[in-house]
Amino acid sequence: MSEISNALALFYEFVIANPVFCLLAFITILSALYVVTLRNIFHCAIFLVLALFGVAGIYVLLGAEFLAAVQVLIYVGAIAILMIFAIMLTSHYSSQRISQNNEQTAVAIFTCAGFLLVSLGSFAYSVWRVRSIPLPENNTMTIGKLLMTDFVLPFEVVSIVLLAAMIGAIVLARRQGS
Repeated sequence: MSEISNALALFYEFVIANPVFCLLAFITILSALYVVTLRNIFHCAIFLVLALFGVAGIYVLLGAEFLAAVQVLIYVGAIAILMIFAIMLTSHYSSQRISQNNEQTAVAIFTCAGFLLVSLGSFAYSVWRVRSIPLPENNTMTIGKLLMTDFVLPFEVVSIVLLAAMIGAIVLARRQGS
């Protein structure tokens, strides 16, 4: 019983020491739960945007401003908004009856409960070694220097692959439009 009270005391100390992180984590987890449990797909997309903003806030707390900006620009600004537009453009399908029920509810609950128990057990009995690593003064400048020096070849290959995908999408769209 003392282990549980020690764990609760440590948790309480953590929450008091890091209230902003705990708030962002709570918002992110709660909105992620809403994403997978709500029946209205538009509301799910809105809560996905909130969850992605929460993750971006956690990146800011970790000192990774570049990742936070990428999170907001790419995931919130592009992918989530694209999903919302797709939902709005296909709203005429909402009048049709589409079954959203899963017949494997019991299996899913037991699987999630087992995963939760294994995760909590591994967290409880793990030794967390923390070492201090000096952080660069400017993360964005460091990432830019690495992309333009050490990782210039993979960076250019990815840009060529994305360009080919974009050209392919344009060709396919023009063929279907004709």
